[in-house]
Amino acid sequence: MKKMYHLGNCTTCQAIIKDTGIDKKSFQMQDIKPDSIAEKELDDLKQLAGSYESLFSRRAMKYKQLNLKDRRLSETDYRNFILQEYTFLKRPVTVIGKKIFIGNDKKTIQSLKEEISKL
Repeated sequence: MKKMYHLGNCTTCQAIIKDTGIDKKSFQMQDIKPDSIAEKELDDLKQLAGSYESLFSRRAMKYKQLNLKDRRLSETDYRNFILQEYTFLKRPVTVIGKKIFIGNDKKTIQSLKEEISKL
């Protein structure tokens, strides 16, 4: 599977798509705002990532609004929050076969670029 979960109006996601050339490599692109992530998809991502927490974005505005930093969240909590609110999924999430790339830090994007260059 070659798929990217992203947010269409996110300038960071748009820049990563352009920078990696992923849009020219026949990846399935899922904009998670109009096309929410399904439970099975999230569970499959968790299997690759190792935890729901690693897929969870603490940068989401709702994270602060709901005072989640003051709560001790379980894996079930992380899963439920991601399913309820698309902004809680750390973006972008890219899957290439059995490899997963989560988020937009430089090291992750560099690894993603290297993997895409092999395709």
